[in-house]
Amino acid sequence: MLEILYRDEHLVAVHKPDGIFVHPTRLAPREPSLMPRLRRQMDCLVYPIHRLDRATSGVLLFALSPEAAREACRLFEERLVEKSYLAVVRGFAPENGHIDHALRDKEKRAKEPANAVTDFLRLATAEFPEPVGKHPSARFSLVQAMPLTGRRHQIRRHLAHISHPVLGDTNYGDGAQNRFFRERFQIRRLMLHASRLSFEHPYKSTPVTITAPLPQDIQTLFSELGWQA
Repeated sequence: MLEILYRDEHLVAVHKPDGIFVHPTRLAPREPSLMPRLRRQMDCLVYPIHRLDRATSGVLLFALSPEAAREACRLFEERLVEKSYLAVVRGFAPENGHIDHALRDKEKRAKEPANAVTDFLRLATAEFPEPVGKHPSARFSLVQAMPLTGRRHQIRRHLAHISHPVLGDTNYGDGAQNRFFRERFQIRRLMLHASRLSFEHPYKSTPVTITAPLPQDIQTLFSELGWQA
């Protein structure tokens, strides 16, 4: 059963597990996807408002009618939704930062890069005195990332752009650090979690904040590192 984080007559938000597509894709037609599961669980149609990468866990919002989907999508398009993610990255990230780096969407075959902006805060650090690749020690940071735009793989690409890729990222990450992380902590997932969505309800005009608790494997890691999130 999918964990329901929020539900009213217009919207429903679930806790997406890592390792599952949001909806069926022709690129992997036999892979499981979340949307059909949610439809069966709720016994009604649901309409995706945004998406998370297959490897990312956390808050995922759906509408319960086409009309509600249009209204909710408008909030995202007008950048009226505050999104917050937690990421474990390589190295000691700066205490805070503003990444303004345009990104090209290869999936849509875009010719020109689109504006993309992410703010971030460093919440905690950890270091292990073991050489990894060209680095004399293994250093990690816990980062809160707040994307102001919604480009494909934006957080992953932006953090890699500033040389602090997300741990477990096989597309944009550091292979040596990923191997060390897997072997040291026995975690084989992308360390990126969509922790919070905040917006004004499109019908009720009241503030809505939806949070997704940390998955158990990330909770265990944070406890071992002495991190609070």
